[in-house]
Amino acid sequence: MDDAFVRAAQDAATRGASETPVPPDGLPHRELMRRAKVLVSVAVGVPDRASADTLSLATEHVERLAELQGESGLFECGDNVQSPPDSAFTINDACDVHHLLRNGPAETSPLRDALGAIILKAAPALLSGGVHTPNHRWELASALARIHRSFPDSRLVERAEEWLAEGVDIDGDGFFSERSPNYATAVSIPSLLALAEILNRPELRVPVERNLELTLSLIGSDGSVETLPSRRQDQGTRFPLSRYLWAYRLLAVETGRPDFAWAAVLATADGIDDPGLLTELLLHPLLGETLPAERAPRRDELAVHASTSLAVVRGERSELVVYGGSDYPQQRRIRSGLAVDPTFLRFLAGAAILDSVRLSRTFFGLGPFRADGIRRGEDGSIELRERAVSGYYGPLSAERRHADGVYELADEGRFSAAMSFADREMEEVALTTSVVAHPCDGGVDLDVDLSGPPLGWTLELGFRDGGVLDSPAPRPEDGASVLTGATASYRVGGDAVHVELVGLEPSADPASYFPGEDYAFLSGTDAVGGVRLLIGGTTPARFRMRLRAERGTGAIA
Repeated sequence: MDDAFVRAAQDAATRGASETPVPPDGLPHRELMRRAKVLVSVAVGVPDRASADTLSLATEHVERLAELQGESGLFECGDNVQSPPDSAFTINDACDVHHLLRNGPAETSPLRDALGAIILKAAPALLSGGVHTPNHRWELASALARIHRSFPDSRLVERAEEWLAEGVDIDGDGFFSERSPNYATAVSIPSLLALAEILNRPELRVPVERNLELTLSLIGSDGSVETLPSRRQDQGTRFPLSRYLWAYRLLAVETGRPDFAWAAVLATADGIDDPGLLTELLLHPLLGETLPAERAPRRDELAVHASTSLAVVRGERSELVVYGGSDYPQQRRIRSGLAVDPTFLRFLAGAAILDSVRLSRTFFGLGPFRADGIRRGEDGSIELRERAVSGYYGPLSAERRHADGVYELADEGRFSAAMSFADREMEEVALTTSVVAHPCDGGVDLDVDLSGPPLGWTLELGFRDGGVLDSPAPRPEDGASVLTGATASYRVGGDAVHVELVGLEPSADPASYFPGEDYAFLSGTDAVGGVRLLIGGTTPARFRMRLRAERGTGAIA
């Protein structure tokens, strides 16, 4: 038994149980049940740390939860009205607490009965209900399985199996279809593990192991998991490895994999602060067993994930991420559920981090450069390419003209009009952009080529806060600095990212980053904040940008 881990899980739960009290009627249903789960885990798992009112407070939360449950058995939640999957999140927690209390002390019987009533009231709606995102299928199916665990009913199993019959949405690289660390850790992984256990479907553990294996190559030196390919709200954000802790730990103990053990240890680098871990530990004691000997995976070579057009190089002095997997070239729209982040490169030099490189341009309002994939060169290079096309439409042919002047309202890619665009010949205007990355020891060379009509473009380098950029002071209109010479550096302590331009005389007044008409029409933006360096010019343009890492020794790689 790993006593240190068990104590840490107990400590986290105890802190969670002592959260600043909020009147139960001020909490939404998922938070009510989450808090009740933490309180019960402390009362049952570490009773010597429980206060006299721990169980009564949990009961108060569950009573309020029952009041929030509608006649349909579902809970209201934000803009997802009468949502079976959103209610399933709460019912999954309720079922785990109900199962946890199956052999509980006598004083917990009323609480268990109250949970049972909530679960049974929700069962019909979850049995017949539907979903609206990929991960919801597994959340809903796992709720059905958990209800069956407490209240056996073959109909629940049959419905869960219907969802599972669609096949787990995981690709050849190990990404779930939403490609989101948040939904992998919060939904897909725990749901599939629960289904594997309760329904005796061990094959459902395979996609979980594949996703965890993939994630090993996405762990950065800053302790975050790469999110650029994500199709959900976490795309482009910093996602903590700590959220993967329990999954890596459980699978490491079960499989003996030393690389999973390495990840589990790394996930605790900033301590353990997940109050839900104690419940998992009580339900799955194996989670608390001693980890196998850890061994770091080999991470100093180029790893290319073709399904998301993501290339990662983890070296001793620097880390490089090149991304060309946006959904925008195919979908031609900005939508929730699509990967549309225009960041195509990250570069890490210890504490000095170039978080985002984006290429903005004024071309028919189509927005920043988003590559249509990546291409590997025989010399080890990685190419990103995009051919953006718009243009002007000619008159309709005689047979397609309407005397009343009424034509189809259609979208032509940047705006809509009643002009039957598909029936017209278009005079094409194209902008071709190529970025070729040449990784090298401690850095990367980027060859940038923009070919097309004369227009302005801006390369934006966004650095993570905490350092100093040796460039002119930020300009008032957008808070960004402008590179007017050939070199610049961003330094955090002894670490630095050095930038050098070759073959370009940059503009003294480049345009600000422009997010594209999809955002601008709604007065929105996807612009990054913080420390930014702008490099501007006009097409055609062809130049090289060198990025080099300097680490604490003062030596430039």
